[in-house]
Amino acid sequence: MRRTKSEPPNSRRFRLSHFLFGIGVLYLLFVSCEFPQFLRVVSTLSGDESDGRLDGTGVEVGSTEDSDLSKSIVSSVYKDAFHRRLEDNRDQGAPFRPNKEPMKEGDEHLPESPKETRPLRHGRITAKIIQERKRTNDLSVLERMADEAWILGSKAWKEVDKVDEKELGDGSVFEGKPESCPSWISMSGEELLKGDSLMFLPCGLAAGSSITLVGTPHYAHKEYVPQLAKLKKGGQSGMVPVSQFMVELQGLKSVDGEDPPKILHLNPRVRGDWSQHPVIEHNTCYRMHWGTPQRCDGRPSGDEEDMLVDGNRRCEKWMRNDISDSKESKTTSWFKRFIGREQKPEVTWPFPLIEGRMFVLTLRAGVDGYHINIGGRHVTSFPYRTGFALEDATGLAVKGDVDVHSIYATALPTSHPSFSPQRVLEMSETWKVKPLPKGPIRLFIGVLSASNHFAERMAVRKTWMQSDAIKSSDVVARFFVALNPRKEVNAVLKKEAAYFGDIVILPFMDRYELVVLKTVAICEFGVQNVSAVYVMKCDDDTFIRVETVLKEIEKVPQEKSLYMGNLNLLHRPLRNGKWAVTYEEWPEEVYPPYANGPAYVISSDIVTFILSQYKDRRLRLFKMEDVSMGMWVERYNNTVAAVQYSHSWKFCQYGCMEDYFTAHYQSPRQMICLWDKLSRGRAHCCNFR
Repeated sequence: MRRTKSEPPNSRRFRLSHFLFGIGVLYLLFVSCEFPQFLRVVSTLSGDESDGRLDGTGVEVGSTEDSDLSKSIVSSVYKDAFHRRLEDNRDQGAPFRPNKEPMKEGDEHLPESPKETRPLRHGRITAKIIQERKRTNDLSVLERMADEAWILGSKAWKEVDKVDEKELGDGSVFEGKPESCPSWISMSGEELLKGDSLMFLPCGLAAGSSITLVGTPHYAHKEYVPQLAKLKKGGQSGMVPVSQFMVELQGLKSVDGEDPPKILHLNPRVRGDWSQHPVIEHNTCYRMHWGTPQRCDGRPSGDEEDMLVDGNRRCEKWMRNDISDSKESKTTSWFKRFIGREQKPEVTWPFPLIEGRMFVLTLRAGVDGYHINIGGRHVTSFPYRTGFALEDATGLAVKGDVDVHSIYATALPTSHPSFSPQRVLEMSETWKVKPLPKGPIRLFIGVLSASNHFAERMAVRKTWMQSDAIKSSDVVARFFVALNPRKEVNAVLKKEAAYFGDIVILPFMDRYELVVLKTVAICEFGVQNVSAVYVMKCDDDTFIRVETVLKEIEKVPQEKSLYMGNLNLLHRPLRNGKWAVTYEEWPEEVYPPYANGPAYVISSDIVTFILSQYKDRRLRLFKMEDVSMGMWVERYNNTVAAVQYSHSWKFCQYGCMEDYFTAHYQSPRQMICLWDKLSRGRAHCCNFR
């Protein structure tokens, strides 16, 4: 084509350069807008993580000091090899944020800013990429659980400042403003046709309260009973007819995944159990640990004082085919007639519950225990157990082989005496902790606690946290608490942390399976916030003789790596039941040696090893916290240096023993009693009822 005279010689080249320039501008715009996201996706797929965290809606929740909450703990991934000193959280009630610079006062209230320019060393990946990784099964069950807990916890922490201060303010929380509750509650009709029945008792029970249940037991169905299969009596196959139900007074659940405490577990077995005779069993369950059952099987309990509850027998007599015509009873009856002694007729009632027949059961709270009447007559009584208060019985659950027609609760307390924290949180300067010491310390104690365990924490503050070693700052103790689904509880927790200065808030939603992450947090705090030679982990219902534990530690040369506690050897995992461990989770037949979780001690070199393994994603996380620690110590023992395993039964797993080092399952009342005895130089237990 011939070029026209009016067209400049370089016009085509000029237009081409303009076109290329425009493409270049568009490319730069694309790079500036989309390339960071592209890099984020690429880095995620290659195993790295991004700078921000998106929730399920794509809204960033991890871009500021306030919302950058404990990411290294919850994600189970460390990406920063440089560890900074952690803040103490004193006077702030702010969350624990590992490997972050100290928070200035007031920072915890800063609003989120998506334009935050300071890079986050522990960024998180987007919700979309999380879903991609879940589809490829790159995340373990525990990691997915932790991820979900992180998202819920981040949202819950943001909600804390939105709690109405007038509703939650000092007047209701710390000055004892009473909570109004109804004096009676009833349920019937459609409310009870939704499966297991649950009645909410907002202010718990009081002495004189009673609950009346009208129901009909189901006809029996066949179930396998292992005890009968083992007996092999009369060709028993282990399949027996079963009809049973449970009536439970429950407390508030503290941690997701953990059953609520059972303040009273009443279990009538209409067709019997392994004994093949009708039975009514009573028990309690604290921190998913069952107590000693009381079984009533038709044999009357004695008239001794310790077998009576408010003057009533623990177990009344009812007719049993196997003992009603016994040789002993006939002989006794004949001898009394022979000597001419007047024989009073004995009234024996049948078992009060029959399949398919309606019954009326009344549960009454007495002075010393519970009393159960069925059909208008007394059947059993069960004494109160230490640590289970009537006012904490905030729920009634009925489940099992029974149709419930109606439930009536009467004579209830109209104001709650204890659940509101004002009764147990004594806001006194006496119980405040000192700031963290600048220099090294001998022992750091991390106490695992639940958000609503106000009474337990207050009991610890008033007892062993007042020991000389802690007051002299040679030993430091802190509570480690995750968040609660109830924002009011979290708001009070934040107030408590700000006042006492002894709570490390881990801002993920508390779950029973994630206790192992709290243990990692204790380890990190013990070597980053304080330079502790030894780190001890315990529960908030564990009483510690601090000076005695220090003496035990001093018996081991300091240059040796130490793992001290109540050690389990050759412990086999359970493969069935609630505590079952699959072969995928633990393929071996026995666990490594591990110390029971209520209290154990490890040396700082083991702690440092654990944290380095955790940072490199080589630390094996197991749902059982104490077993996890045993795994980590065994790996250190096999790869780094020999470990001194120090065992003592005096790190008590269940309850207390004379001359204990630590005592477990101690209620706040028992804690005070133990401290009183210890202050007088006697390490005696307080196993009163």
